[in-house]
Amino acid sequence: MRTFSDIFTQILRNLWAHKLRSFLTMFGIAWGVGSLLLLVGVGEGFRSGNKRELAEWGRNIMFLFPGRAPAVRGSMNSARSYLLTYQDYLDIRQAGYILNACPIISRNDLHEVSEFSNGSGEIMGTEPQLNEISYLPLKEGRWLNGLDGIQRRHVIVLGNELQKTLFPGRPAVGAFILLNNIRFEVVGSMPHLGRGDNMWLNMRGYIPFQVMKEEFPIKGENHEGAISFIEYQPLVTADHQLAQEEVHQIVGRNHGFDSSDINAFDEWDSIQESKMVGTIFDVMNMFLGAVGMVTLALGAIGVINIMLVAVSERTQEIGLRKALGATNRNILFHFFLEGLLLTLGSGLIGMFLAAGLMLLVGGVKGPEGFDPPRLVPMSAVLAVGSLTLAGVIAGLYPARRAALLQPVEALRQE
Repeated sequence: MRTFSDIFTQILRNLWAHKLRSFLTMFGIAWGVGSLLLLVGVGEGFRSGNKRELAEWGRNIMFLFPGRAPAVRGSMNSARSYLLTYQDYLDIRQAGYILNACPIISRNDLHEVSEFSNGSGEIMGTEPQLNEISYLPLKEGRWLNGLDGIQRRHVIVLGNELQKTLFPGRPAVGAFILLNNIRFEVVGSMPHLGRGDNMWLNMRGYIPFQVMKEEFPIKGENHEGAISFIEYQPLVTADHQLAQEEVHQIVGRNHGFDSSDINAFDEWDSIQESKMVGTIFDVMNMFLGAVGMVTLALGAIGVINIMLVAVSERTQEIGLRKALGATNRNILFHFFLEGLLLTLGSGLIGMFLAAGLMLLVGGVKGPEGFDPPRLVPMSAVLAVGSLTLAGVIAGLYPARRAALLQPVEALRQE
């Protein structure tokens, strides 16, 4: 009985004897596997990029902004503007479907000055629970606390870019800045939020809500006691629409309009947004799955065709081996190894080439919402495994038929 090394050597000789056909077969398999993995990898990069961007806002955040309430339901021509108030926030926070809420006063027209530079970032007056709703990590120092608001402390937490602007190359925590000539102590700073050159999240400063309300209220006629917007979270993610309806009822009651008119509300629901993105991902997965199935099917057909031809051409060789004492098991094992080497080796080459290309472009900055493509292990196993199985079966089937022939009959085959 021949050793495994002898069989392996014979397989390599057979492949080399038909090197053009072997190369084209391996190229087709590697191309199909590599293309499929790149396609799935790009889709996975899109998925992870969108998830990351949503996560930068926080978890299960819902925003409510000032709006316009129509006097006649559905008729925006009769609409009047209304502002959100601190009382709206207090009522919303006590609602049954609300887990947490926070009022925000935002001003973009304040002038920030340090002893080194000046800036014009967005200053936000907020209560301490904002960092429980939004994603607001700290790089150094501390976040705002309850005593800051109760004692009306003039303290501020700086976003990464605003800190670099006001304190270029210098420590910020413990230093002081002026907001419209009012002195504030820097008690904390934040790392860079977002990706790349994203500035708007990082050109922010956060001060206690009570201080903001007294020192820098929202400008405008009849704007006394107004707030810019409210962030809130539902008690349970699945009940976000019930929480939204409850908020609508509170605001409609407080401002005297029909809360069932959705045109009266200006809001953003990150949970609903996440569901919409999830739907897009589901459709994209179906599309990629269909493309992948077609790609694998075409690759499998090509492999099956070539293996059928290759084995049929070697019927006389099979007959000669049987005449020299080879058993059916020996012949089938030989063709099993040959099909395995051809398909599995080609599939692995395609997988490694796709992985290398993804690694190469991993450092290239993509558009907003896209992460670099990444290799999906399950897709790689499925693609390589299915093509390998198709190639092995395609080789074993005609080899078995030829092996069952009598040696004389096999030698007669043209």
